Amino acid sequence: MASSPSTVLVSASAARHFVQSLLQRHQVPSQNASIVAKCLVDADLRGVDSHGINRIPSYIARIRHKVLDPLASPVVTQKTPVVAQIDGQNGFGFITAHKAMDTAIKMARDYGIGMVSVKHSNHFGMSASFVQQAIDADMLSLVFTNSSPALPVWGGKEKLMGVSPIACGAPAGEKSIPFILDMAPSIAARGKIYKALRREERIPPDWALDEHGSPTTDPASALRGVMLPMGGPKGSALSIMMDVFSGVLSGSAFAGHVTNPYDPSKPADVGHLFIAIKPDMFMSMEEFKARMDYLYRRVVECKRMSGVERIYYPGEIELLMAEKREKDGIPFVLAEIEALNKEADLVGERHLEASS
Repeated sequence: MASSPSTVLVSASAARHFVQSLLQRHQVPSQNASIVAKCLVDADLRGVDSHGINRIPSYIARIRHKVLDPLASPVVTQKTPVVAQIDGQNGFGFITAHKAMDTAIKMARDYGIGMVSVKHSNHFGMSASFVQQAIDADMLSLVFTNSSPALPVWGGKEKLMGVSPIACGAPAGEKSIPFILDMAPSIAARGKIYKALRREERIPPDWALDEHGSPTTDPASALRGVMLPMGGPKGSALSIMMDVFSGVLSGSAFAGHVTNPYDPSKPADVGHLFIAIKPDMFMSMEEFKARMDYLYRRVVECKRMSGVERIYYPGEIELLMAEKREKDGIPFVLAEIEALNKEADLVGERHLEASS
């Protein structure tokens, strides 16, 4: 795959090194910077460009304005043998989320299930990163978060609920791939609107309404207006559900009071919920994985409707994209590279270079 005149290809290793080095220049400890870099580059590899390294300038702006603490360490409070609460201390959401899933996994290993509620956190990027963390430990998982207002409730016209993704996953055997679901309750993730704005692209007319309540293909107008929920009242209800389990339950902001990650005026106060489940409580791990393999085959080999060449399992398209981009490089538009290198110039860091 060759880059077009308007794009450049960057290797995953170069992107990870750049992000880690840049964050360390802003006092983020090396181990934490490595976790953030991995999560962001994993998103780019999977084709979730809206949650990739292009987010770095907004995170650094929050550090500069002292509304995100680069040195913060999450504080864990054990509530019961299977329940813990974490205070993110207004640090990177990636670090808090990684700690939360690790805590949930450890409890699940001993007791079959672990649940961690998180308060006072920040945007944690792609939810699938933490689903994968559980899969790597042979665990099923649920990952919830709330986010800043972008959606109206069904029947309303103001921004109130977040485009808060619901994510879950399960490991599989050697004859299939893990199940990974990571989806927003809106027709499209809001990050895709920001991506279109950066790239000077139009958006589909069914994604959002402008500030006057009319459909728009202009990303700037969409950001001034509202996102549209998928499935009408169903998507609206899912966004409220995420606020209940992530914001209300944790003690973080909710009901439209989470701060936008691109607004450096005050802390975000995001809430999350992580649940890890040990599959072999009910049957052997071998049987569980064999059943997951069977499910995969039934899904991808079922009879296809007219015009469909292939049926994909949840998470499969992203897995194939990651394999391709790991080999060929991650595409970025020049404006994104320039924005990242502007941040590098401000702290004397080496530029992010295209793959040779």
